Amino acid sequence: MTKLTLGSHPFLLGFDQLERLVERTAKTGNDGYPPYNIEARGENAFRITLAVAGFSEEDLSITLEDRQLAIRGRQGEEDEGRVFLHRGIAARQFQRSFVLADGVKVVGATMEHGLLHVDLRREVPDNVVQTIEIRSGGKDNA
Repeated sequence: MTKLTLGSHPFLLGFDQLERLVERTAKTGNDGYPPYNIEARGENAFRITLAVAGFSEEDLSITLEDRQLAIRGRQGEEDEGRVFLHRGIAARQFQRSFVLADGVKVVGATMEHGLLHVDLRREVPDNVVQTIEIRSGGKDNA
């Protein structure tokens, strides 16, 4: 018996990459740091907010590659000569990844009160109706 996967279902032509996206998302394995929110800011606008207290703008980088948004933080070593009796403020590097759907664009990013805001917008494609011509003949005209 053949295993029927989402990408190989006969009614889902061209969706084979969806399975790869799901696998890639599962592999990101974030440990919960830093905490984040995702909010809807309108019908086609979203905002990802990460709590990045202690990080400066220079410590953070945002990249988008193949629909994967990666937010990384890396702090310099400023603790030389300091003795902590208790250390409860995390000062470690991190990476948060988000897979964006087709048509979702990163509009911009801002830093405010220890929060990094990344604004996204979904571009809604025009609804196009296309008529396909039916040709006669027995040859494959691909």
